[in-house]
Amino acid sequence: GNSVIEMFMASVALAVGAIPEGLPAAVTITLAIGVSRMAKRRAIIRKLPAVEALGSATVICSDKTGTLTENQMTVQKIYAGQETYDVTGSGYDSTGQIRLGTVEVPLASKAALKDCLLAGVLCNDSQLIMEQKRVIVRGDPTEGALIISARKGGVDQTEAVSHLTHLDSIPFESEHRYMATLHRGEDGQSHVMYIKGAVEKILERCADELSNNDELNGLNKENVHKTSEEMARNGLRVLAFAKRILPNSQDKISHHDAAGRFTFLGLQAMIDPPRREVIEAVQKCQAAGIRVKMITGDHVLTAAAIARQIGLQGGDHPDEKTFAITGKKLEHLSDEELIGAVDRLTVFARVAPEQKLRLVKALQARGCVVAMTGDGVNDAPALKQANIGIAMGIAGTDVAKGAADMLLTDDNFSSIEAAVEEGRCIFDNLTKFIVWTLPTNAGEAMILLTAILLGMSLPALPVQLLWINMVTAVFLGLMLVFEPKEKYLMQRPPRDPEQPILTFELLMRTGLVVLLMLIGAYWLFWHAQHAEGVSLAEARTMVIDLIVVVEIFYLFNCRSLTQSMFAIGPFTNLWVIGGSIAMVSAQLLFTYSPVMNRLFHSAPIGLKPWLQIVAIAAGIYLIVELEKWLRFKFKKA
Repeated sequence: GNSVIEMFMASVALAVGAIPEGLPAAVTITLAIGVSRMAKRRAIIRKLPAVEALGSATVICSDKTGTLTENQMTVQKIYAGQETYDVTGSGYDSTGQIRLGTVEVPLASKAALKDCLLAGVLCNDSQLIMEQKRVIVRGDPTEGALIISARKGGVDQTEAVSHLTHLDSIPFESEHRYMATLHRGEDGQSHVMYIKGAVEKILERCADELSNNDELNGLNKENVHKTSEEMARNGLRVLAFAKRILPNSQDKISHHDAAGRFTFLGLQAMIDPPRREVIEAVQKCQAAGIRVKMITGDHVLTAAAIARQIGLQGGDHPDEKTFAITGKKLEHLSDEELIGAVDRLTVFARVAPEQKLRLVKALQARGCVVAMTGDGVNDAPALKQANIGIAMGIAGTDVAKGAADMLLTDDNFSSIEAAVEEGRCIFDNLTKFIVWTLPTNAGEAMILLTAILLGMSLPALPVQLLWINMVTAVFLGLMLVFEPKEKYLMQRPPRDPEQPILTFELLMRTGLVVLLMLIGAYWLFWHAQHAEGVSLAEARTMVIDLIVVVEIFYLFNCRSLTQSMFAIGPFTNLWVIGGSIAMVSAQLLFTYSPVMNRLFHSAPIGLKPWLQIVAIAAGIYLIVELEKWLRFKFKKA
């Protein structure tokens, strides 16, 4: 029975009230602020969806060297000529000695030891340089440690290279796990090929062993393996060295030349201590229900020892099936077997890059949200497949960085933990904004819809609702973006990625707030017109003021979805307080300014309506807080 104009205005008002216009802007601003916060904590986000995914991460697969450890190698043990030597000193300071027991070893009397040190500096692409009065490595830290250990024994890299000129090399590749170089012999003598790499890869190429008397003896591979495992069990990274004599007519080498007929020279074992901050970061991840898995090219015993040092749980025997596995064993597992095993394994040693992809797929098949680190070209497929691909900003290749969702500017695991923490906070704040905006918009829509169905005068005009949505989104809703992290953020399990943003509990709360707002608005609208006898413009102004004040009180409800404002601290987010003051000021202008009265068809109201408005809003605030408390109490019980 209403006119077309009236129904058109009602439809516009309903659309304006129901649609949360500020939501897209709030989501964008929240993500942008989150990205900025992460950058300050050395995690650069390349793809915005990774921010949300980080908050849901259930597994972090991390490289060991440089990410979990310092990546500052120091050689501590050398095995050569069937004797084990201790190396003193630490870091890249060449002050130190090579000792047999407590006695410093004269290099001239130890041929195998000298050749092992020589192999370390010649089969090497790195250099030590002085920068700002300290020694730094230009290249790989492992090779830097080999140069320092040789210096302690009296072998200088520059001098060695001048006598044995470099001719050709085979660079290290993770699939082969060795590096080789070819050097010109002195005074027209035969050329020498040196090789270094994983113990098992070098030993399988060796037929004999150089003694300290400069004689060739039969190689006892079992004894070398035993020595290597003992070093690895103490958390040392072990490299093996060997050499082969080639004719002086050969100036190039290939993998065919590296296939065999080498003479074993010895082992060098170095320590790469865990980063101190990583131990705490791992503990935080475990408390947050996030499992950390180590993936490395190192020996399984070395990896297991480091894993236990940083707090990753394992048995007394690190190679047992419940804790660690090697890439070689991984090859023999079918995809189904790997899916069954990957959940209980923590350490993956001697892993090839292509096996990382299998690990990610296996974890995802178990419903895990996987964050995977990588730095090499061959890591790109695994980084692409992971829910959050994380590339190393310092050591990472351009290909790895291009495939990743996030870059670590310091290559540090603790930065991953920090990014997860920020990701959870960002998702929390987005949820808080949505939980705040939906009931308020739905409440506005229900107030209008009820009036239309009952054939009543509209309690609010479209232009008035537009004012509410425009101003409250800026002054109130966006203030939740700056909400600090809640105290127990990293002590709760990861969010199920299948779970909707609005859970059943939050939907019930939304319905409760809508119902309370509807009852309060209609009581005030009816009471103002029939009991107080005010004009329609004044009654509508009272309804608009009520909606705004309810949104202010409800904003403080939404500062935490589970705790009261006083539990998290009333002054921990001054933006909310500032926004509320700004909103009250704007609403007073809306109500009392003649210009605003003409623009928005509002009218001044007295003190008594304000007391009624505040009482209704405070009542809604207390009911929502009671609902939080009751739900928490029953959930705890």
